Parts: sequence; structure tokens; C-alpha cells
Amino acid sequence: MFLKPDYNLKSIYDINLEELESTGIKAMLFDLDSTLMASKSGEYSEKMLNWLDKVKSKFFVAVVSNNKNSEYIEKVKKISSFPLLFNAAKPDIKNVKKFIENYNLTEKDCVLVGDRPLTDILCGKRLGCKTILVDSITADTEAPIVRFVRKLERISIRK
Repeated sequence: MFLKPDYNLKSIYDINLEELESTGIKAMLFDLDSTLMASKSGEYSEKMLNWLDKVKSKFFVAVVSNNKNSEYIEKVKKISSFPLLFNAAKPDIKNVKKFIENYNLTEKDCVLVGDRPLTDILCGKRLGCKTILVDSITADTEAPIVRFVRKLERISIRK
């Protein structure tokens, strides 16, 4: 199966918020680990918090994560100022669909942003929302084996 994200960007900070707003997007759903924060760190950088404040001024913001670790989830909840969906089971769409409906949103209102084609982008495509693939926020410091696996996964992307 080949996937084609609507946007394939180097960095989350390269997202053109004005363009998304002009296309009618009302909500940005973000993967958490490696997209908004370093994997399993449970901490947002100051730069990310400032950027998220800008995003929240224009869009409904939420996190849609596959993480199931209850201790980690509690840590993230304490530092997040927006709705969070954990144990999302991406690329399955059932939990995400129910989550967005709870906020009176439709799939067409949303863009799903993540670093993994086979979970984040596939989920977004199956939902029928716009998708943005970004590189891992810690790409420069990831172990070589992790970078290799990411390159393999990106083979599924149609250019």
C-alpha cells in the first residue's frame, strides 16, 4: 500500500497555519511522541509550547497517541492544556472518530499531524482528513537503527 500525505515536511515548525486555515481546517490532531515531544520524555520544549500557543489561537488542538503507559499518560496530562486521546490504536479509526465527534468536529475539519506513515498518516487517510507527515522532532539525535527503520517505513510514501 502506498500512502501520500497531503503535506510532507521536514519540521513541524514548517506547517503553514495560514494555508490550513484558508482551506477550512478547524482542528489539528497531533501525534505525541517524536512529533510534539521527544519520545517518552513527557516534556514539551519551550519552543514547542510557544508554537502550540500560536496554533491554539487559530485551531482546536488535540493529541491522538497510541501510548498506553498510565504513568506516562498522567505525566503528559499534567502539562497539557488541550484534549488528549491515549490508546488511540492508530491506524484504526474507531477511537479517533469517536474522539473528534465528541468535540463536534467532522473529519473534513481536521488535519492529522504525525511522524509515522503507517500509523499517523494511514489513520488520517482512513478517516478522510488532511494529513501532514513531519520528521521526528529528535531526528538529529536518534539512534542509527531508529533512523533506518524510519527510512524503511517511508518507502510506503508515494511522492
